[in-house]
Amino acid sequence: MTTTEKKRIVDNILELLIQLTEDGENSAPQTTKAPISDKAEMLTIKESAALISGLSEHTVRQLVKQGKVKSVRTGEGKRGKILVNKADLLMYFNGKAV
Repeated sequence: MTTTEKKRIVDNILELLIQLTEDGENSAPQTTKAPISDKAEMLTIKESAALISGLSEHTVRQLVKQGKVKSVRTGEGKRGKILVNKADLLMYFNGKAV
């Protein structure tokens, strides 16, 4: 499996997870391919903090915990990663809170 194929699979999984969290329904979403331009770009906590000067990793975690920016948790426990939606993070800091 190539890196491109792996990235495409991860992008599809992230899309489905975001749809599940936005819909709030128990039904499974329909699987359709979204245009490449509509894909959500997800950032780790560290990448999110580096994106905006003066922003700490702790602050990003607090924003996620308070629900002020959309995020997805991958994995469980200490090894689990939190992925933050880049567009929502930027909108929050531009004064257009989610």
